[in-house]
Amino acid sequence: MSDIILRDVTLRDGLQLTGKLLSVERKLEIARKLLALGVPALEIGSLARGDLVPPMANTLELIAELTPEERARCWVWVATPRHVEKAAEAGITHFQYCFSVTDEHNRANIGRDTEASIAAMPDAVRLAEQAGGDLQLTLATSFTCPFTGPVAPERVLAIATDPRTDGAADIVLADTLGQAGPMEVAALVGAVRRDTPHRRIVFHGHDTWGMGVANTLAAIRAGATVVDGSLGGLGGCPFAPGAGGNTASEDILFATRPSWFTPATLAGLADLTGALLAELGEPNRSRTVQGARSTTTAFPWAAPIPG
Repeated sequence: MSDIILRDVTLRDGLQLTGKLLSVERKLEIARKLLALGVPALEIGSLARGDLVPPMANTLELIAELTPEERARCWVWVATPRHVEKAAEAGITHFQYCFSVTDEHNRANIGRDTEASIAAMPDAVRLAEQAGGDLQLTLATSFTCPFTGPVAPERVLAIATDPRTDGAADIVLADTLGQAGPMEVAALVGAVRRDTPHRRIVFHGHDTWGMGVANTLAAIRAGATVVDGSLGGLGGCPFAPGAGGNTASEDILFATRPSWFTPATLAGLADLTGALLAELGEPNRSRTVQGARSTTTAFPWAAPIPG
């Protein structure tokens, strides 16, 4: 699994439920530490309205502080063509164009029905291409919706194969509520890969029901090559009742063991996570970090983590 790419989403999906706006300087520090530790990709913010999602209010200022080399490894959440335009003006070239598979959650999350988001997508793609960038199709509530329950896979496939979404380089399947199981995840990832073979598949899982790592591994086996996680399992969707934390980046990395991930890297991540979660008053949900605090000396992954 060494070729699997982890995208850490702490600075967007991780922070958005906390209600606390970190300074640009603090966000920049976190981003640079993650990149220096070897994390391949980051989700650094959102163009969601600051009055509705306060922790995202300074995303454009953060983008402006990043170097071009750093921005090349960073993604920003957008929901409209205007969002793409504003993020591109700030210097970003990787865009996650997000909407929900169900109308009910799309209205709660971004104020319009799903069809309106699909109809606007070609303009978003055009603007991303004009900026020399690429755009992902990010499908929230790909498995279950907090308002209507289970989502039919056929609905996801219909959106994925709609000609208006064809300009997306990747497709992100989001288990927004963390209610899916490994068999469901594998089946949907496999079906989307079959029907849209020209795209990378990204899996965005939540660990609300304890299935985060299992679902991530199931997605990888079914063909996903990029997976999302956040430090210590921080995060969730403020507009989806019942959406708990993300799958912990540390747990995904320990399960997949990419070549750049070492006991020393884990120690660095654990140190960064501990300081951030203490600052936010949030619990650390990473089982890997908990395990690494063992006093055993026979297992090298445990040794670097202080108690």
